[in-house]
Amino acid sequence: MGGAFVYTSNVDGHFAKSGFSPECIVECHGSIHHLQCLSNCAHKIRDAATFEPAVNEERCLLLSPLPRCPDCGGIARPNILMFDDCGWEGSRTALQETRFREWRETIRRPVVIEIGAGAGTPSVRMFGASLKAPLIRINPAEPDRGYPCDAYLRVGAFAGIAAIAGELVAMGFSKPAA
Repeated sequence: MGGAFVYTSNVDGHFAKSGFSPECIVECHGSIHHLQCLSNCAHKIRDAATFEPAVNEERCLLLSPLPRCPDCGGIARPNILMFDDCGWEGSRTALQETRFREWRETIRRPVVIEIGAGAGTPSVRMFGASLKAPLIRINPAEPDRGYPCDAYLRVGAFAGIAAIAGELVAMGFSKPAA
């Protein structure tokens, strides 16, 4: 595993698409790229790559059949944790969290950089604060709002990361590889 781990509440798979190793990502609310049975009949999670929805974008209407569970034939749903969702199959995320805990045991001086986490869905903010590590919050719109941090950068993600990288270079750390 690498020198960084991503913990995200985003369900769009953006970090894996951006080049982060799937082995170093925790998707705490699941992923749109995976399906589960609506009734969770077999407690299985499947890759959604074979489901190719045909959509009338103008009318926001699904034209193709709904995805089906191969075990019971019922409707399949995205493997995403919704609010008050007692039917979510969380085993994939639990495995990701186990990998994170194993990785965390190998890190001596962690730093948490929280980017864009909002107070409306506080999963990421609570997680970052729970690690008892220096926390840098990057968010142009929402200040601390009751979740402590060591540094708050009221800027966008790119500007915040660029500022941190600039400080590291000024402190004598080598410039990160592009």
